Amino acid sequence: MVAAEPTIFLTGATSGLGRAVAATLATRKSRLILHGRDAQRLQQLRAELSNATAVIDVVQADLADLSQVVQLADDVAELTEHLEVVVHNAGVGKGATDTRQLSVDGYELRLAVNHLAPFALTNYLLPLLEAGAPSRIVNVASGAQEPVDFEDPQLAQHYSGNRAYAQSKFAMVATGFKLARTLAPKTVTVNSLHPATLMPTRMVHEGYGRTVDDLQTGVDAVLQLIESPKLDGVSGQYFSIQQPARAHPQTYDLQVQERLWELSEALTGVRY
Repeated sequence: MVAAEPTIFLTGATSGLGRAVAATLATRKSRLILHGRDAQRLQQLRAELSNATAVIDVVQADLADLSQVVQLADDVAELTEHLEVVVHNAGVGKGATDTRQLSVDGYELRLAVNHLAPFALTNYLLPLLEAGAPSRIVNVASGAQEPVDFEDPQLAQHYSGNRAYAQSKFAMVATGFKLARTLAPKTVTVNSLHPATLMPTRMVHEGYGRTVDDLQTGVDAVLQLIESPKLDGVSGQYFSIQQPARAHPQTYDLQVQERLWELSEALTGVRY
């Protein structure tokens, strides 16, 4: 069971779903470490939550830069000796145009931010998660999932924003399944979810111009994976909103998981 006053690290907390989740968690007796890319927006968030019940710290990093991911992990470790929950929420959507972009390290941007950054960050934070056991890793993925083309994983050819986004979330879910098998569920659980469909966030408005589900639907789905005692010891699962569901069939393929894992280690320089 997650501690009564857990320490929770949430990425992408300054806008959209992450901001709404942070605002709700701030009403709990907890320690929040909130990440954002922009220093000014982080300070605005801290100011807005100044009357929070939770104790709040903020940390800044651009997840499109793996050197900043390393520094981010160090910054978190300076703030706490343990983590009960890590929520990988930060992400880049499909974008307004089908323009291929690269990260600081020269990787396709959506793969870099949506998958490689949380893959590496999890590794760096594992000692804190083990110190906070029983602890939870929550991957905020998507129902949009498309198998990675191992001949062209960074979509140098035939690029589209939809495809890049869907491949990055596929990779997050598939490697999450492998990580869940690696870690003892009584120590650290790993679960992924599709929080809601086309919530009213900047990412959605930019990419689609329309909405389906409200933001609270996504908040409640994420909170379930963070807090629900029914998920004590439950690991390696995928949820659609609040219901157990099946991810893309190929995310369960052990060979696909292994190839994605090896690719992710090669690109990040991380060794689990």
